[in-house]
Amino acid sequence: MQTRRAGTDIALIAAFAALIAVCALLPALSVGTPVPITLQTFAVLLSGAVLGMRRGFLAVLLYVVAGAAGLPVFSGGAAGLAVLTGPSAGYLVGFPLAAALCGFIVERLPRRSLVSVPAIFAAGLFSSAVCIHTLGMAGLVLRADLTWAQAFDVDKIFWIGDIIKNVAMALVATAVHRAFPDLLGRPTRADSTQEQPEGTLAT
Repeated sequence: MQTRRAGTDIALIAAFAALIAVCALLPALSVGTPVPITLQTFAVLLSGAVLGMRRGFLAVLLYVVAGAAGLPVFSGGAAGLAVLTGPSAGYLVGFPLAAALCGFIVERLPRRSLVSVPAIFAAGLFSSAVCIHTLGMAGLVLRADLTWAQAFDVDKIFWIGDIIKNVAMALVATAVHRAFPDLLGRPTRADSTQEQPEGTLAT
């Protein structure tokens, strides 16, 4: 049983890493900034919202490691360690952390909130703001020789798109959780009751 579960986890992690790569390779929207607008953040936050903290983090980390190792999976087909030293480095570093934070929040939502678009939208937007935007601006300051005020001017362009992508992410995530209510691996109430030792009462 544990072997089957481990195999499923590995398959899900690989599948979501591939999804992030596909979203990164779709045509990006250039807005005259060092970092283009892509669908990566949609897939990154979806990984956390659907898979949970640990598997979501590993899926995004696998994507970043694959790109750093030379696979052309970053935006525009870029690859290699040089991307992690460029102006978009902060955003890439923030991706796994955002997936983990989003997954952490979603795992702790009441079960009925897993099919609530506003709850998952809020989890995704908060995670994006804390991890992706903050570290992204730090990367622009360190790698693009911008001031924090200039980095903020660049980053704020991404917010409208980020809100739209998080709405889409929440819609997809809630649909997945409706179809697969045990995907996060949280025990149901019935399972929890059955796991109680004999002679004890579930509270």
